[in-house]
Amino acid sequence: MSAEHGSHAEAFLAAAFPEQELGFSRGEYLRRHRELRSAMVASGIDLLYLTSPEAICWATGYQAEWYHGQASTRWPAYSGVAIHADYDYWLHFETEDEAVLARITSASEIIHLGGDGQDLLDTVIRELRVAGWLRPGVVVGFELASYRPNRLQSEHMQAAFESCDARVVDATTPVRAARRVKSPQELAHVRTAQRIADIGMAAARDAIAPGVSELDVYAEIVYAMARAGGENPGITMPVASGVKSACVHGLASRRKIMPGDIVNVDVSGVYHRYHANMARTFSAGEPHPEVRDYIERSFGALDIVRESVAPGAPVKDLIARLQDYYESQGLWENRWWVGGYELGIAFPPDWVGEFVYDETSPEDAVFLENEVLNYEANFYLPKHAGLTMGINTLIVGAEGAEFLQSTPAEFCVLDG
Repeated sequence: MSAEHGSHAEAFLAAAFPEQELGFSRGEYLRRHRELRSAMVASGIDLLYLTSPEAICWATGYQAEWYHGQASTRWPAYSGVAIHADYDYWLHFETEDEAVLARITSASEIIHLGGDGQDLLDTVIRELRVAGWLRPGVVVGFELASYRPNRLQSEHMQAAFESCDARVVDATTPVRAARRVKSPQELAHVRTAQRIADIGMAAARDAIAPGVSELDVYAEIVYAMARAGGENPGITMPVASGVKSACVHGLASRRKIMPGDIVNVDVSGVYHRYHANMARTFSAGEPHPEVRDYIERSFGALDIVRESVAPGAPVKDLIARLQDYYESQGLWENRWWVGGYELGIAFPPDWVGEFVYDETSPEDAVFLENEVLNYEANFYLPKHAGLTMGINTLIVGAEGAEFLQSTPAEFCVLDG
């Protein structure tokens, strides 16, 4: 192509404005923008530069498969979204390679493009100064608890902002707090994610049998959920059998399931990046009677959670009631973990949200209406059988906890 008409890339990018694939209405993103600006004002932050995949997606809808998170140092992770407390729009910064993806997946109306590395950071600084957002005395918030960008890149980025006489502070807390309570649209997506998780668990149940590998079961889970519209979860989903069932975070392997094995399966259904988490314990054949009885008793506290989790309810009250129950059943001293954490938007390498509740929670920790949590009750088993996992996702409703799963909360013994 002649220089007069430019390159193929220039011609394509000038014309490529495809149909958008937004997870939410534009009004939802504008609501979030207003909420985040209010949090910025309350925290004394003038300018926010979002870099975590979760925050960028929550604020704009943008999502990708690669975020330069652990890539070559030649490709630093400087892309992000700038929000100013005084303006009702945001500035989105991306590499030229992701221009079309940003147009497809984000609600961003102003997208500044740059090259890789230092060029993109130079673009960020230049455009923020042109907009009048980056000037002496401005307080700039970074997500310092995010892995993206890494420490080396974050320090480089901070130095670039501070060279403009700005003051950089940590904005992790207000940014994550803004995501904790879910809107009606978000809750609808979580419910869909749970339906996908139920499909995945059913696929696991049908696949588990002696002689089948953990990876075989994993493959059936992923296939079933993908066919149902599910996306890849923030954590690789474990299938753990035999002694390995005590490895809650072990990866599925080529290990063959043996007759009598305990098999733990932990899945998350994902819809528009919103997660619903669920785990179940299976047995490939009839287990020892003590093992069966122990596992069945571990599922008996869900009604306590339903009754105790409500808006404003103290976490410590729930944990005290759970401890009383599990002690009465002879389980408490053998706990791996009893508690839960916030769920919502997530990208690899994690689906665990900021809010966590368990026996170590602060005295003043309470539950909030319309937050989404999982509840885990995991215990070591007698007879050297491994560990049992019981995990379910719930919404904190006005009247209490609503568990979302249709998969029965029970131990499933399969033909050996």
